[in-house]
Amino acid sequence: YCSIKCRTSSQFKGSTFKCFICKKEIYRSPLAIKKSKSGKYFCSKICQTVWRNTILFSGRNHSNWTYGESAYRRILKSSDKTQICVLCSTKDKRVLIVHHVNKNRRDNDIANLIWLCCNCHYLVHHFTEINSKLLRLIV
Repeated sequence: YCSIKCRTSSQFKGSTFKCFICKKEIYRSPLAIKKSKSGKYFCSKICQTVWRNTILFSGRNHSNWTYGESAYRRILKSSDKTQICVLCSTKDKRVLIVHHVNKNRRDNDIANLIWLCCNCHYLVHHFTEINSKLLRLIV
């Protein structure tokens, strides 16, 4: 080669692309091009995360999608069950969340749904004694 610049430019065998999100021009090596499953290229993890969270895995494309974002909440709110934590009797609607008794998030049967506050919900999922107490209360 006639110079280092000439040698360096010959080593680049990939292609330039525009970032799918921000349209910034980026270089990708042949290996990176081959590994891309989607055929879309991103300048940073930030742009890739924006794409994943807003396009790829949102709405109907999300693995837990069932009749909308929060079908189980709508189902439980429309039932005759009062919005009160089953374990601690908290009535503050800001901290109440829906718990699936059998821990199957796809089973939105009204008998499987109960109200728990955030604290009790954490305890039920992480401590078997609390979960056993809950099961005794609702039976």
